[in-house]
Amino acid sequence: MRVLGIETSCDETGVAIYDTEKGLLAHALHSQVELHASYGGVVPELASRDHVRKVLPLIRQLFHDGGVDASSLDGVAYTAGPGLVGALLVGASVGRSLAWSWGVPAVGVHHMEGHLLAPMLEREPPPFPFVAMLVSGGHTQLVEVARFGHYQLLGESLDDAAGEAFDKTAKLLGLPYPGGPELAKLAEQGDSSRYRFPRPMTNRPGLDFSFSGLKTFALNTLQEAGKQEGGVISQQTRADIARAFEEAVVDTLLIKCRRAVRQTGIKTLVLAGGVSANRRLRLRIDGMMSKEGGAAYYPRPEFCTDNGAMIAYAGCQRLLAGEAVALRFSVQPRWPMETLVLDDIT
Repeated sequence: MRVLGIETSCDETGVAIYDTEKGLLAHALHSQVELHASYGGVVPELASRDHVRKVLPLIRQLFHDGGVDASSLDGVAYTAGPGLVGALLVGASVGRSLAWSWGVPAVGVHHMEGHLLAPMLEREPPPFPFVAMLVSGGHTQLVEVARFGHYQLLGESLDDAAGEAFDKTAKLLGLPYPGGPELAKLAEQGDSSRYRFPRPMTNRPGLDFSFSGLKTFALNTLQEAGKQEGGVISQQTRADIARAFEEAVVDTLLIKCRRAVRQTGIKTLVLAGGVSANRRLRLRIDGMMSKEGGAAYYPRPEFCTDNGAMIAYAGCQRLLAGEAVALRFSVQPRWPMETLVLDDIT
């Protein structure tokens, strides 16, 4: 089966073609970082309009790069949620229309299921069952994955996700958008012994997360440092705060992952989503899983952030399982993963 995948949930337009026999044939991505940078965050209306401008040219580029044409496709997959409603509607309407015109089935894909399955695109994919930690801009979740289509939510963020906390703290530090990667770079220059931030919700049982308090702690630390340094915070102090914040997030994620691995008895851990590209997090997780007698798996960096390849792969699996959407389609800006109807997938 050969499937076109379309991702337009937020601020990146991603398209890809996945073939069950040959693997990923081609993928293309357009980032809207420059468009939103001057606003310090994503502007939904601008995001939607840019998806409209870019999605069809990207698909044409994809066909050229992959050496394929529409007649060779067996289906179309698009992100149906969660995400920005306007952005989702662009990909959904284009994807469903193309599928209708080509006479092939279409399927809506859950964005986080795409992230969860992204490591399956690698040369050495993780074996089932596994525990997955999904850490993106809007979500932090731990999921037990028995096999494709059979997921159990173990824990999630009760407020800000890890990626949101990174971006908001980066903004407090005066770093440019997108803030998460910039904060990680600044943290490399920081002194880890100067500040210590709390590790939220690690002193109680359970697998839920809470990161909003870390942002407040960072703000208070910055304000106190400003008083001590005469109102002008030095670059070194900013780096030290970034380092303390990053280590607090990494430690919290690691503690919860170790707890999930021990609770389930599953020795395979998958990390996916934008924050999973963090170098310090990967090093710590690899060390922890080695001590636990298991292994960690990650998507390649380009597939950690939003992309069409993960949607093409996830959509292909759902089409193989017999799923498809009618001509009258819908999107779900809020779509809890645990509500996915998966009982009929084997």
